[in-house]
Amino acid sequence: MTDADVLADLRTAADYQFGAGAGDALFPPGDPLTVRRSSGGRPRQVIDGDVDDTPGSSEGDRLVSYGTDGRFTLGIAGGKRLYDAFDAPRHRMVVGEESEPFVREGRDAFAKFVTAADDGIRPGDEVVVVDEGDAVFGVGRAELSGAEAEALGSGVAVKMRDGNPSDDD
Repeated sequence: MTDADVLADLRTAADYQFGAGAGDALFPPGDPLTVRRSSGGRPRQVIDGDVDDTPGSSEGDRLVSYGTDGRFTLGIAGGKRLYDAFDAPRHRMVVGEESEPFVREGRDAFAKFVTAADDGIRPGDEVVVVDEGDAVFGVGRAELSGAEAEALGSGVAVKMRDGNPSDDD
């Protein structure tokens, strides 16, 4: 199976997990993408750009990892692609500015700081964490539904995977 065939299958899986259009947003046809595989040949990661896998070479940005359960986990580059592809509030949890430095470092986002969230978010979903101005803070796995994250005053709303360092760091 060629990388083109694998990417076509991954686009279908992305459309299923994130909604119609997500596959083309994450893996645009014609974009240079690198598919890293497990020792058994199964796709494990999709990297933005052509990547030289030799030791010491520069790394591309990880779009997604593909789990054995058939679900994607987002890298910050993949989160930004979903963010660009879908209008707010889709796939987003909005957190207040007081939690910005912590979330940007990759620390968990707590429910007491969530000011808005996509009502379609369910626990276990991959989400993009943004501020009230809709700037991307990072990506992670929702621990609460969108409605719960807005309503509850305590607990982890998003287990952060990748933070998005601010440009002035």
